[in-house]
Amino acid sequence: MAPLAAAPARDAAEAVTTRSHLIYFSSTSENTKRFVQKLGTDAARIPLYAQDAPLRALEPFVLVLPTYGGTNGEGSVPKQVIRFLNDPRNRELIRGVIGAGNTNFADNYCAAGDIISVKCKVPHLYKFELMGTPEDVQRVNEGLEKFWTQLSQKQK
Repeated sequence: MAPLAAAPARDAAEAVTTRSHLIYFSSTSENTKRFVQKLGTDAARIPLYAQDAPLRALEPFVLVLPTYGGTNGEGSVPKQVIRFLNDPRNRELIRGVIGAGNTNFADNYCAAGDIISVKCKVPHLYKFELMGTPEDVQRVNEGLEKFWTQLSQKQK
């Protein structure tokens, strides 16, 4: 499978590993981080800075990510997420995506989730705005529980 962009994966010896089933990226605004914290589940954050040790998934996961500005999807996926998914081991373990966005961006609302869904051939499970509402938190928790249950039944 072709990489998302030209961002290289870092050496495996430097990686920080996680068994979390929820991996997310949050910019310095930390809106996505606040939403993930409301879910109350174990989650791992993709590093914000290129000099930080990369994150390596050891178990299947759902990715939560915001959409950056951009037109027609260009520039919508954060570079840190591209770097993370350019590691073939991470890419093979992604099972779904949840997108965060801002409805002010109209057609670009949660575009990063749409792009990752298509490129990685996984479902775009949910979309929420900014930090999400209590209803978003409830729906995502219920949806993830159902998603992982159905996925485990398919693998039997």
